[in-house]
Amino acid sequence: MKGFVFAIAVVTCMFSPVHAGAEAPDEFISAIVDDLAQRIEGRRDELSADPDTLQALIDEVLLPRFDRGQAAQDVLGDHWWEASEEQRTRFIAAFYSVLLQRYAERLLEFEHDRVEVLPYRGDPTTKKIVYVTTRVDLVDGSNVTVYYELTARDSSWIIINFQFESFSFVGNFLEQYGLEIRDTSLEQLITRLEDEAAGSVDE
Repeated sequence: MKGFVFAIAVVTCMFSPVHAGAEAPDEFISAIVDDLAQRIEGRRDELSADPDTLQALIDEVLLPRFDRGQAAQDVLGDHWWEASEEQRTRFIAAFYSVLLQRYAERLLEFEHDRVEVLPYRGDPTTKKIVYVTTRVDLVDGSNVTVYYELTARDSSWIIINFQFESFSFVGNFLEQYGLEIRDTSLEQLITRLEDEAAGSVDE
């Protein structure tokens, strides 16, 4: 269950529209859900049989809209400031590639009518960070609540994190990579991610 919800949330972040600042936060998330549905409608078999096309579809939308640098900085935490510029550049590229490879195929499990975006209450212009609540129906008949954290940047909404149950996107990788760096090193973490991105190791 966690894997499905996490994958859908990751890919939802990837499909964030660029010019969304005039929209209410819940309308922004609803637009992403609609965009996802339209892009895969009638193409599930094609995309499942052609991973390169699937990744290219996501990549086309993601690169202009996903703040890879900020995401990389957040998940490295204090280690970001210890990294050289060369290490930061490599980590950003490897982390993005690994996310794309791990979760692109899970996009094909997305169904529009399984996601409900709840109305946003309040004035988003008075807050630095706003939260949009969604409910995702699972195949076993249960549902899980997913909270998206948004901030306004350059007249656009940008997703900076998401949470469900006790799980946080940033917190998960921050803890995971922090432990790996402690046990090995930042350079070894980056090399491992580069190898995974290149298909040299198992996930």
